[in-house]
Amino acid sequence: MSQTCRHCGRDLTRQFLDLGYAPPSNAYLAEEDLSAPELTYPLRLMVCDGCFLVQTQDYTDAGSLFDKDYAYFSSTSKSWLVHAADYCRKITARLGLDDNSFVVETASNDGYLLKNFVAAGIPCLGIEPTDSTAAAAEALGVPVMREFFGAALAEELAASGKQADLIIGNNVYAHVPDINDFTLGLARLLKPSGVVTLEFPHLMRLVEFCQFDTVYHEHFSYLALGTVSRIFATAGLRVFDVEELPTHGGSLRVYGCLEDAPHAESGAVANLLSEERRRGMETPEFYASFQQRAEQVKNGFLGFLLDAKRDGRTVAGYGAAAKGNTLLNFAGVRPDLLPFVCDGAPAKQGKFLPGSHIPVLPPEALKDRRPDYLIILPWNIAEEIRKQNADLAVSGTRFVTFIPEVRVLEGSP
Repeated sequence: MSQTCRHCGRDLTRQFLDLGYAPPSNAYLAEEDLSAPELTYPLRLMVCDGCFLVQTQDYTDAGSLFDKDYAYFSSTSKSWLVHAADYCRKITARLGLDDNSFVVETASNDGYLLKNFVAAGIPCLGIEPTDSTAAAAEALGVPVMREFFGAALAEELAASGKQADLIIGNNVYAHVPDINDFTLGLARLLKPSGVVTLEFPHLMRLVEFCQFDTVYHEHFSYLALGTVSRIFATAGLRVFDVEELPTHGGSLRVYGCLEDAPHAESGAVANLLSEERRRGMETPEFYASFQQRAEQVKNGFLGFLLDAKRDGRTVAGYGAAAKGNTLLNFAGVRPDLLPFVCDGAPAKQGKFLPGSHIPVLPPEALKDRRPDYLIILPWNIAEEIRKQNADLAVSGTRFVTFIPEVRVLEGSP
């Protein structure tokens, strides 16, 4: 299947990663769905030799991925709530936001972030296409438009006098199929001195730490600062600051503004661009060995599960996360090797993981079954999950993660 780059239009010929076939990672199944056919799609990444945007090969569309049954709720993670509240305090002080300001969040999910602006009396609007999460946000008092964000919606809002002092996009930039239209929308919605902040996993860290499990159909793009700077420039935006964050295994928070806005560029931008070039991120060699490294992790994961079964050790999983579904489906794991996964999100409990059909149980199930090993699938919040389940460690359960390699976490959390 031929494809052109989502940003620059160049023909894509260089494959970065092939994870086989998988269903959409958040397409959880009800029990009655288990006997029906399940759609799977190739899960492959290509890298553009022109702008070096890494992107999924096209097979699915956003409407089928982010539908009314979409089950990811940001508020499930306590550490993510702390991260969001800390950001809101800092950005309010940095930009001097008050009751005369206007804040817009794209992909506002369940109101996990904007509720902080509501509490502070700062006018805001969430833009969120999925009904389930939008309803949860509205229950917190967050105004929500049930729409996908793009240039047309931005023009509509701007024409109605709703240009933004601040636009926020946390872990959405990678999720948009038309990244040029989305970026143009940011530019059109900003006030002349407005600021946009985007957070997304850093491609440099994905490769460094072999985070292939962060690849799924809902992630259309995998981003580096150099590529984002080029995409911004085509829309009349510029990056004037950047922060490196520990979230999701290593993320960036970029600060953008209109080209002629009076925001001085931080030295952090030039420093990180230099680091990306030093590592060779705009050379084919940077991407060449990633497939082999991913397969080594997969084989180690399978070997661990097979050894545990042979030795009569019980195993469970924690976190019905998208990254876990990528790993499970790439490795071909089924309930015979991993009988169940627990998750704190009520929307996922009683469902089955896509592809693997592993049942999702509430965390309380662990207190009855007390497995020998608890595999933490969302490794980025491993310490939070260990603390939540500290009583299991006391009774002998050992916690395990597999990215970038197998780690049996010793000692008390």
